[in-house]
Amino acid sequence: MTKKQRREARAKRRRDRHHHHRRQLWDERCVSCTTFNILAPIYKRMDNENCRESQYRAYWFSRNEKIIDRLLADHSSIICLQEVWLGNDELVDMYQKRLGDANYMLFKLARTNNRGDGLLTAVHSNYFNVLNYRELLFNDIGDRVAQLLHVESAMPFLQNRSSSCVHQQSLIVNTHLLFPHDHSLSIVRLRQVYKILQYIEAYQEEHKLGPMPIILCGDWNGSKRGQVYKFLRSQGFVSSYDAAHQYSDSEEDAHKWVSHRNHRGNVCGVDFIWLLNPDKCRKPLKTSWNEAVFGIIKYLLQVAFLSEENAFALLKADSLYDHITYSSFYQALCQLGMVHPDRLNSEEIEKLWSEADRDGDGVIDYKEFQCIWSPNCCSQEEDDTEIDITDESLETFEANNEAFGFTVKEAVLFPPEVEKGMWPENYSLSDHAPLTVVFSPTRMPCSPRIPGEL
Repeated sequence: MTKKQRREARAKRRRDRHHHHRRQLWDERCVSCTTFNILAPIYKRMDNENCRESQYRAYWFSRNEKIIDRLLADHSSIICLQEVWLGNDELVDMYQKRLGDANYMLFKLARTNNRGDGLLTAVHSNYFNVLNYRELLFNDIGDRVAQLLHVESAMPFLQNRSSSCVHQQSLIVNTHLLFPHDHSLSIVRLRQVYKILQYIEAYQEEHKLGPMPIILCGDWNGSKRGQVYKFLRSQGFVSSYDAAHQYSDSEEDAHKWVSHRNHRGNVCGVDFIWLLNPDKCRKPLKTSWNEAVFGIIKYLLQVAFLSEENAFALLKADSLYDHITYSSFYQALCQLGMVHPDRLNSEEIEKLWSEADRDGDGVIDYKEFQCIWSPNCCSQEEDDTEIDITDESLETFEANNEAFGFTVKEAVLFPPEVEKGMWPENYSLSDHAPLTVVFSPTRMPCSPRIPGEL
């Protein structure tokens, strides 16, 4: 054994002891989830910018072996991977065999139009049974996709008053959103998330599902400052990592951690595991969508260095009156690059117009313009009151007014430096950091969606 091999063996033993100690601290009912963009070899640049790792088998094979080593050491109940090189049979077989031998069930989904990479979700059979699996194809300019898994705990977590076993069910999503090459693409990413939530609602209605936790995993290609983050927060989702570390949505906490160094050399936090519990009070999905779109409009106007007054002037164009017409509103959205089948279509623009034209007189005056500049004034104020969930005894469960949910026990990014907002130069597994979250099942009261249009 060489000196380098001995050093790697010692490091592996230390990691194994660390993971064993962590697992001892977890309650036996806990489950864990890992999300990781593993950087497909077809995208990984070598020292020569014109070369990709996919041209050098020894490099991509060794790196992916190390990735699998880490995944197996973490022993997560669910693994959600993005940028898996599904176009290479040897790499796919590597994951299939090694994760399969470790009792994982694998679900693969390639991006549309033969992009070469895609998603892989692995579910450990010791923790979950997969009740259903669905694939969502966005069919947009980014050829992005999403996976939906309806899972049930392999072991009963709770007992009800009749002493029958109860298995917790959850919905798990794995996705990889479009990279925002320019500001106008923000609406495409928002639409992708909107489609995911619409699909989840349709699936729940189709199968007449009761309240259950929803976990969204993936590379969201956007930070805590973006509209996708705000959109999901408005729907009751919490960022598991931020919840575990008690970080807020404030600007001050927006840069406490990073998970990605992109091809431009910028570091940012874009990998999330979102949790929605049944106790969260949710506003209508369409309301959140309208607010988020208005937020993007405002952002694009601000990028153009327009003040509130100048933005109103742009939107009303050459109107002789102090109001915005539908024609000038539509024209302004075209100028902002938001009118496109993958962005906003005519029907959606008409619905946005109706939302902003609150008195229905066919024009938007300056007061109604506040619905664009300050979207929250258009809808019922969001109730941010948190329902206090105590760590009560889990001996009984009343199905009529309570449901299962999760509390976040722990959330860890690797390598440790990224948790302090720094990207280590010696990290070579990927240009993303894996995020692992440990959840503990709990019971909680159900909270219905705020009445209104779905």
